[in-house]
Amino acid sequence: MNGPEIHVEFAPGLALFVPHGRRGAATALTTDGVSSLGHVVESAGVPLTEVGSLWVNGLEVPPSYVPAAGDRVSVRPVERPQQVPGAPLRFLLDVHLGTLARRLRLLGVDTAYESTDIGDPALAARSAAEQRVMLSRDRGLLRRRELWAGAYVYSTRPEDQLRDVLDRFRPELRPWTRCTACNGLLREARKDEVAHQLEGGTQRTYDVFAQCLDCGRAYWQGAHHDQLVAIVERALAEFAG
Repeated sequence: MNGPEIHVEFAPGLALFVPHGRRGAATALTTDGVSSLGHVVESAGVPLTEVGSLWVNGLEVPPSYVPAAGDRVSVRPVERPQQVPGAPLRFLLDVHLGTLARRLRLLGVDTAYESTDIGDPALAARSAAEQRVMLSRDRGLLRRRELWAGAYVYSTRPEDQLRDVLDRFRPELRPWTRCTACNGLLREARKDEVAHQLEGGTQRTYDVFAQCLDCGRAYWQGAHHDQLVAIVERALAEFAG
């Protein structure tokens, strides 16, 4: 860029996205004189999905604002809990977030997940078509204009990822109501209805079952149930209501 120079200060919560030299105090950026402030901020490394507000010389401005020479810009993070207007809160996760997807579904959160890499354009198009918040660690994907809404997943640890998403969006939690495999809704099922999915030991040991209305998968309180209960109880203790 070769044009007006502005001074930009990124909030500490956005430090992950900017080079070390631009963290902390305001730093000088040279613009081209025609690009929007939103474009300038994204060019500096910060996806607009992570920007709560933009302030220029003490006044809030939209991302479409074109900065002028000498502007002092403050880039602030999204406030939590984040409000998502319009459709009921629903998520779409990319191929790298399978464990997070299953845990959100375990809590009854409407969560679509692509188990194969269908590409950024297709993911963005699905986000828009189904009005789902795109969750990803791919900054390039989060910069796509087709997205209905998006959010960066800050951690690589599923436990921290789940807590971050619940803290940011505060979705309604309805544990044990969704299929962790396909996101369909569950219903109570009789043993004879799911018997063809059960091994002999399971048939003899368990009597309470649920079944997915979409894919037909059967559920019961198996060997890993205590681990799942622990995940649910931690989430409810911190985020229910």
